Amino acid sequence: MFHFFYFLGRYCLKAVDNLGRISMLFLETIYWTVTPPFKKKNMLDQMVKIGIKSLPVVLITGAFTGMVLVVQTYYQFHQLSVESGIGAVVGFSMTRELGPVLTALILAGRVGAAITAEIGTMKVTEQVDALQAMAVSPVKYLVVPRFIACTALLPILTVFSDFTGIFGGYLVGVKMMGIHGTFFLDNLKFLDPSDIVNGLVKASFFGMIIAIVSCYRGFIAQGGAEGVGRATTISVVASCMLILVSDFFLSVLLF
Repeated sequence: MFHFFYFLGRYCLKAVDNLGRISMLFLETIYWTVTPPFKKKNMLDQMVKIGIKSLPVVLITGAFTGMVLVVQTYYQFHQLSVESGIGAVVGFSMTRELGPVLTALILAGRVGAAITAEIGTMKVTEQVDALQAMAVSPVKYLVVPRFIACTALLPILTVFSDFTGIFGGYLVGVKMMGIHGTFFLDNLKFLDPSDIVNGLVKASFFGMIIAIVSCYRGFIAQGGAEGVGRATTISVVASCMLILVSDFFLSVLLF
């Protein structure tokens, strides 16, 4: 029993220490984000890697999420003879919850892992130390472009995910399930613009989480290739957990 509480205490202390260090990195990132000079080329490169190259997987995920949602809800709604309400269900589910969360989880795996592996490799090969020796802030050079790209582009990717999810649900509902297309679309009018905006706000917060956690785990990587692999795994798991936890609190605050 003593050993259990001992390891539990050590785990809690380590978690608090990591949270404090992540908070310090976040504040330093905000400072360097608004401090000139601004490296536009680095930022554009990260936007291409994080945004454009992630678009195909986001579109596929959104489309099939909407399709599955219609398939799963149709039979329950059919028993109540309210099949036309599926349009509103798909719209609310995609814009409020599934669009932002699934897009963030996809990016945590695809982009977050790449960020941690890249910075972690630079750390263990002493390239980060070289930047400091040349009086270049690693946060300014490495973190800020990725932070801005994740924060700005995740809401945009979420819009694509929402649209393809609703469109995929429309195709399955109308072409496969026999729902009247006009009824499906008419029920989308119950969507309020605030639902869409709040979903995009959540996505922006998720982008911050992915960028900061991934960069932090890269900066503390050690132990060669094995250490970089371990840091990448921890980064993806921690990002996904924080996304799900923060999703609850943001939902309570926004909706």
